[in-house]
Amino acid sequence: MDKRVVIADDESIIRLDLKEILEGDGYLVVGEAARGDDALTMIRDLRPDLALLDVKMPGLDGIEVAKALKGSNTVVVLLTAFSQRSLIESARDAGVVAYLVKPFRSSEILPKLAAILSPTAEERDAEVSQVEDKIETREIVQRAKEMLMQERGLDEPAAFEIIQQSAMRGRTRMRDIAQQILKGEFVG
Repeated sequence: MDKRVVIADDESIIRLDLKEILEGDGYLVVGEAARGDDALTMIRDLRPDLALLDVKMPGLDGIEVAKALKGSNTVVVLLTAFSQRSLIESARDAGVVAYLVKPFRSSEILPKLAAILSPTAEERDAEVSQVEDKIETREIVQRAKEMLMQERGLDEPAAFEIIQQSAMRGRTRMRDIAQQILKGEFVG
């Protein structure tokens, strides 16, 4: 399936160039805007896979639009002629996954967008594995807290604090301390 894209830049020539580059590579440009506020409305209505947003636009700037989209399924990439550190940090905090510095060429844009929109199978597997590990860790820590509460007559926050403090002192993971507790090997 073609990746759906909205392009927002106050310069029509940039929008035209981007549209040609993207459509030439199989992307489907579903919307274009010259203003940030129009782009935000369009993105919320059309729900594209990708939004390419200029940093400086009338209405809302690209970072403000990105903040408003944070948590959505649309991947946001900023288009900028600037590369100041504060801009990069603001963009990252707003949920922007990457930025492209103008002027750009298709030989630079297309591989970068492909990497952003198509994580490899290994990356997806690693992400799933991390989630599963976090869930398993949470369950182990929960069982260890319950054991400490029962054996020592503690409330939940106190049991959690014992596990947390022991992990910090031993410079180890809470999961490791919890496993020691469950095996009866914990001396804390």
